[in-house]
Amino acid sequence: MEGQGFRDEFQNFADKNIEIIGCSADPPKKQKKFVEKNDFQYTMLCDESHDMLKAYGVWEKKKFMGREYMGITRLTYLIDENGIIAGVYDKVAVKSHSKDILNDLG
Repeated sequence: MEGQGFRDEFQNFADKNIEIIGCSADPPKKQKKFVEKNDFQYTMLCDESHDMLKAYGVWEKKKFMGREYMGITRLTYLIDENGIIAGVYDKVAVKSHSKDILNDLG
């Protein structure tokens, strides 16, 4: 649902010269099917080794129904044209996240 929001707002981000990049720990074949199924126009990276995910602090221990496992947390970084992190969204409302960012950017 979060990715679909970015898909639906893709042109609004492009109009602001903002590139959207997503990332998952899925293998490329599975990621490709997911991207095609959801008609994502933006880049989706695969990090099966979790090295980049760990470096960005999004590969963490999670809990669900009493079970602990490692997974990706929902976190968004705004990175400026110089590669500097200009903002972090660590509280993500899945349904409105893309619009929330657009509203913040004005």
